[in-house]
Amino acid sequence: MAEKSLIVPSAEILDRARKIKLFLMDVDGTLTDGALYLTSTLSEEDQTLSAVSETKAFNAKDGPGLSLAHAMGLKTGFITGRRSPAVSQRAKELHVTYVYLGQATKTDAYLDCMQKAGVSDEEIAYMGDDLPDIPLAERAGLAVCVADGAEELKAKCHYITSALGGRGTAREVVELILKAQGRWDAAVPLARA
Repeated sequence: MAEKSLIVPSAEILDRARKIKLFLMDVDGTLTDGALYLTSTLSEEDQTLSAVSETKAFNAKDGPGLSLAHAMGLKTGFITGRRSPAVSQRAKELHVTYVYLGQATKTDAYLDCMQKAGVSDEEIAYMGDDLPDIPLAERAGLAVCVADGAEELKAKCHYITSALGGRGTAREVVELILKAQGRWDAAVPLARA
């Protein structure tokens, strides 16, 4: 068996993770690799654009991670600037508690989630990848940036994932939180098929 390289979180990060009750995240560049695939259909009659659809690729590793979060009572939410039926569908499949699409600024959605969940800033983990995520990272008790995120966001975050955006980052953060809370061993059997 190959030896796995482990990043050991600092005592400060573990302390922050112990308090988390709500895990909010951006989507594009965080749960996906940031690529947007737009396909179009032309009308046969006059060759004008008749429809445009968007395709996103989600990493399968995030599925069990977010499902475990749900099973263990950790609330989750997506806050994204784009409107996408694919995001709504993925959220439904994974029992994501809060879904905010088309958010030009994300702070209002963050505050709404905080109020609905009945939590404080220090009980929220937020994960993003780019400049629009900075205001939420500055508020969250555990601010997370994906490994290939913007340097400006990394400078504001407490934890940088070992995974690149779209490569299992949500799973990594859920595991960090549940391990810090001493609940990972209880969660593992819930993920077995």
